[in-house]
Amino acid sequence: MKVNTTYFPSIKAIEAASENLKDVALVTPLMANLQYSKRYDCNVFFKREDLQSVRSYKIRGAYNKISSLTPQELDKGIVCASAGNHAQGVALSCKLLKIHGTIFMPSPTPNQKVEQVKMFGENYIDIVLEGDTFDDSYHAAMAECERQNKIFIHPFNDEKVIEGQGTVGLEIIDQAHHPIHYVFIPVGGGGLASGLSTVFKQLSPQTKIIGVEPEGAPSMKTSIKEGKVVQLNEIEKFVDGAAVRRVGDKTFAICNELLDDMVTVPEGKVCETILELYNKDAIVVEPAGALSIAALEQYEDVVKGKNVICVVSGSNNDITRTAEIKERALLHANLKHYFIITFPQRAGALREFVVDILGPNDDITHFEYTKKTNRENGAAVVGVRLKSPSDLEPLIAKMRAHNFFGEYLNDKPELIQLLV
Repeated sequence: MKVNTTYFPSIKAIEAASENLKDVALVTPLMANLQYSKRYDCNVFFKREDLQSVRSYKIRGAYNKISSLTPQELDKGIVCASAGNHAQGVALSCKLLKIHGTIFMPSPTPNQKVEQVKMFGENYIDIVLEGDTFDDSYHAAMAECERQNKIFIHPFNDEKVIEGQGTVGLEIIDQAHHPIHYVFIPVGGGGLASGLSTVFKQLSPQTKIIGVEPEGAPSMKTSIKEGKVVQLNEIEKFVDGAAVRRVGDKTFAICNELLDDMVTVPEGKVCETILELYNKDAIVVEPAGALSIAALEQYEDVVKGKNVICVVSGSNNDITRTAEIKERALLHANLKHYFIITFPQRAGALREFVVDILGPNDDITHFEYTKKTNRENGAAVVGVRLKSPSDLEPLIAKMRAHNFFGEYLNDKPELIQLLV
């Protein structure tokens, strides 16, 4: 007879984690949001983990795990691998517990993130920049653990980490004054989704729990579809806080059984949401922090009149990414388009294109022109921003009619990624 060894956290264990996290993790607010409530004709509330002490929920799981170790284990020191929020949670936990930690980060990690980790960990941590990717850092961290007999603090596939993240769910239920119909939650490795869904299925079983992943890294959605943990060969890393090749065995087992739905959101829609939150609500979120809100559009018809909660998971956004965020948002909204334009090699061709081809509200935002072509025509890569998506077809028609049209690049990902 096969024994089911799947781990499910108990409410008692999550309540113990909540007690353990007192004076460590903030009880973040549950705030009504007028903008999205009006747009979707429902009551939208944000669980503001972006206001947490390390600006993400990761301190909950990291501290709950590290503080559960024996004095002998703590004396040896702990190790983690992370380029983002988990590293900051581990760093602060080391400082609070006055133990030593070694944090492995990929070499290309932006200096801003490295400095944040140093700030939270101070003299209690060492940072090792290793390899070009997270996988490189992870393997280096595991080798360090074997070499020094240290404890590895996993970012999601760990029981104590899952229980710590589950305290977000306890707080939501305590803070909500009305029945909760839907909770939208970002999913990377699945630690937060596992802990929160466990709480709701026991304390508020009528609530629908919707997991949300970036479209370019659907590791949980793919695994649930296949009925087993699947490692993706390639992922889009833009939503770095939720882009993993492989979810955890423990987290998959829980999410596979408890999540009511698992959806993906295009990275461009995430960027639109980041800009909306900043411009209309003065809320700064990282890409993963916008996932749950970006998914509301897919549920527009079913959430009407309902009480909906979106977990805003973090706000560790790098300001240097702003230009890329704007570009991706415009591409997603069909307002930014790239073409190869063929210009006749004669005086006045560019003027003709600007005056006679472009519409009155069209702006050239990118222009790269070369004469290394045949004698008759010169080609240029041109980016055009439109006022409305409906302006695209008339623009292309005029280009063709005047023999300017060469190629449309937006639907060629292998080329457009060189420009964005």
